[in-house]
Amino acid sequence: MRIALFVTCLADTLFPEAAKATVRLLERLGHEVVFPQDQTCCGQMHINTGYPDDALRLVRRHVRTFAPYDVVVAPSASCVGSVRHQHALVARRAGDERLASQAEEIARRTYELSELLVDVLGLTDLDAYYPHRVTYHPTCHSLRMIRVGDKPLRLLRAVRGLDLVELPQAEQCCGFGGTFALKNADTSTAMLADKMRHVLATKADVCTAGDASCLMHIGGGLARLRTGVRTVHLAEILANTEPAPAPAGRAQRKTDGVPA
Repeated sequence: MRIALFVTCLADTLFPEAAKATVRLLERLGHEVVFPQDQTCCGQMHINTGYPDDALRLVRRHVRTFAPYDVVVAPSASCVGSVRHQHALVARRAGDERLASQAEEIARRTYELSELLVDVLGLTDLDAYYPHRVTYHPTCHSLRMIRVGDKPLRLLRAVRGLDLVELPQAEQCCGFGGTFALKNADTSTAMLADKMRHVLATKADVCTAGDASCLMHIGGGLARLRTGVRTVHLAEILANTEPAPAPAGRAQRKTDGVPA
């Protein structure tokens, strides 16, 4: 299958490993991944903060960029949610019904990574290997906006070596919420404290999620407390495989199963 990668702003600028892992995983599964060079921000930040007119040109560009592709994937439930639920609204607000219809058509072909793997490709066991104790944070947009359900958990349960431990109060928001964390810093900090307390209660080595934004927020808090708990995007875990045995006569480099 030929799949277009919608990389998203955060993955492109701050968390490129999540995007690289998405490509590595899909190529390992035998698919061709293409990266349309003209893509930009989906406009979610503009829409959420009350600037739909500014978002309109981004919606037009997104439609023009991804129209040629049958399948689009993003390592972000949040940005997929914007494509799926906001783009057509922005177009209709501007009175552009043709653009709204085009946006809806592309939204039907746009998937968050776990949706693509489970619903479209029919896979749960990806032959991944990740020898760590891991807990999963279901982000608000994955849970409430595009409703990925238990797909990430089904994928994680099939990863060899992975000890999946349930996160208490998992459905509770981490307090990021895009500009919410900036406009309501005290409330956001209190929500983050609750989330970190639950993560630490699992005694997990790694907290994972399908959105880099929430992982950035949670990971920042955990790092400031020097907890030693890492945040890793779901794509990086699913793309990881068991190291190949060293050739006979050569010592094998010590590794924890995570690519250097």
